[in-house]
Amino acid sequence: MISFTAQDLTKSVDGKLIGDISEEIIGLETVDRAEKGDATFIGSVKYAKKWGDSKASLVFFSKGIPMEPHKGAALIEVANADLAMAKLLDLFSPESPNFETDIAPTAVIHNSAQIGENSKIGAGSYIGKDVIIGNNVVIYPNVTIFDQCEIGDNTIIWSGTVIRERSIIGSHCIFHNNVSIGADGFGYRPSEDGQGLVKIPHIGNVVIGDHVEIGANSCVDRAKFSSTILGYGCKIDNLVQIGHNCILGRFCIMAGSSGLAGSVTLGDGVVIGGSASINDNTYIGAGATVGAGSGVVGDVAAGKTVLGYPACDSRDMLKQWIALRNLAKN
Repeated sequence: MISFTAQDLTKSVDGKLIGDISEEIIGLETVDRAEKGDATFIGSVKYAKKWGDSKASLVFFSKGIPMEPHKGAALIEVANADLAMAKLLDLFSPESPNFETDIAPTAVIHNSAQIGENSKIGAGSYIGKDVIIGNNVVIYPNVTIFDQCEIGDNTIIWSGTVIRERSIIGSHCIFHNNVSIGADGFGYRPSEDGQGLVKIPHIGNVVIGDHVEIGANSCVDRAKFSSTILGYGCKIDNLVQIGHNCILGRFCIMAGSSGLAGSVTLGDGVVIGGSASINDNTYIGAGATVGAGSGVVGDVAAGKTVLGYPACDSRDMLKQWIALRNLAKN
């Protein structure tokens, strides 16, 4: 069982201990579900009122929130409780699944593939022709990596993921279960005789930068020409669709069930809310935010927040909603 003293945890987050406790901390939990031996977190004033009834032995709270220790419990003041929580979750994280052998006997690896030092490949995985896998890569069972792909150092690929041919993946990436990288983009045109649809071939690839994380069952389609690109540090939630020839800048965030049609460009630090949809050939400037459930049909200026369908300035949309609500009352 993992356990730490209050003093150990204080040092680990560069915090200030207020009060003291003798028992060791054996787990982390929300403030209203925590029991004796647990630590919890309070990052805003609205949750501070729950502390009085909490059974937690230790609470990490953001500086500036009025907090007092109660009997049998102590406090640790930190600059940011959410960031402290991230560090502690890492400390308390259980071990990942073990590999009995670095390369499972049932993995199928083409003899031209290059496997880096200390990399692991699980049972039932397939590594194609001329694939290059860096050092310390972890490929869990039943992953498929097709020909001529490159996988950077320290990347983790979970079961069910398929990486199609010629994809280039950076270092320190995490792909969760059933991610699809490099499938054909969605492209059809009416046939000349008007009796059906003609499939448009997609002959490009996908290029993903370092420190990118992609959630379960998300898809990144290959480009029609050149590359679909995800920049350094992008974080993609579950069930996200990124269409062909999209370009994402650095540190973009896309929440669950959101989607980009083909040839969308996101500047650095763009945030796309859950279930938002972005029309094809749209440009969203650096630092812009698209609210959850919105439908973006035109370009969005840098730093702007848009909301609704069709999406417009969030303040204007809120005024429209208030006006409609008032009309409904009448």
